[in-house]
Amino acid sequence: MPKLTAMDEFFVHQIPEALPNVVTHHQHWRESLFFIVHPRDELGDCFILTMATFPAREEMDALQLGHIGTTPTIGRHARHYDGDPHTLAVGPVKIDIAEPFQRIELHVAPDPTAPVSLDLTFTARTPAYGLRRGTMKAGHETIWDQSHLVQSGNFNGMVTQAATGDTVLVDDWWGQRDHSWGIRDHARCPFWMWLAIQLPDGMLSVWCWELANGARIYTDGCWSPTDGTEPVPVIGFTHDLHWTGEGGREVSYERDGGDVTGIAGHVEFTLAGGRRVALDAEGRWAQRYGPVGGGLSQVVVTTDDGRRGTAIYELTGAHHHRYFPIPRAENLPS
Repeated sequence: MPKLTAMDEFFVHQIPEALPNVVTHHQHWRESLFFIVHPRDELGDCFILTMATFPAREEMDALQLGHIGTTPTIGRHARHYDGDPHTLAVGPVKIDIAEPFQRIELHVAPDPTAPVSLDLTFTARTPAYGLRRGTMKAGHETIWDQSHLVQSGNFNGMVTQAATGDTVLVDDWWGQRDHSWGIRDHARCPFWMWLAIQLPDGMLSVWCWELANGARIYTDGCWSPTDGTEPVPVIGFTHDLHWTGEGGREVSYERDGGDVTGIAGHVEFTLAGGRRVALDAEGRWAQRYGPVGGGLSQVVVTTDDGRRGTAIYELTGAHHHRYFPIPRAENLPS
């Protein structure tokens, strides 16, 4: 007998199964929400909140990541479905989609397991953009098969550090939210780069996947303007970044990135219609990813036409000739 949930009462099914089931039963199938919040004009505190559902193990979790000053704000909360795989609440974390594509409320209640409590409101400053489905295999094994949407927003509210009681006022900070669903075996992905670039007049965003030798698997993204007009797809993307260490010097990631403190370098976008945008960036870790490699860096960016903004650059993966020269996993796609 199939397991039914309250959501099975609604017109939301996409396959002829009850909603706890997904089209491909896979240990790495997940659907996740991701929010990242940072100041507009400079490097500073960075707050990250995620929530994900994992149908194969019937579990939901929420991650708190980022930092206040130099203090990490890392925590994980989890719950078993227990008949409810849809309510966006895990331990002290609650996400309320108050107005789809316009306003989302983020809450983390004070709790011994929460490094910070928070009440933040995401308000859209650009239209959402749906990335096309991307797929990558190693032989017959699916390593990545996923869809994704991105959107820039303004964040307002307060964050309170549990250990000290100190409060950070978030006043029209910039950030981006993601919603992705599908299969992603992170530990066996050779390399992906995700850029969430916030400029005064809009958002530049791209997701780029490559094999270890640099062969391109996938690129999609957009320029999404703050005037509410339709996003413009990215049709070309190049990157020339490097890891930085003490004093801003260029360093190699080697196997585990022990000498890495941040990222710097140049990227260029080509948009549908032919417009080109080039950016230079420099910044520091916002969140390292440990054994899966790389992580999120918070950077300051300057475009070739003089606009300035802030951004999150994510570089992660198990092996890439430029960014992760020593493999950290076996049986990778090639």
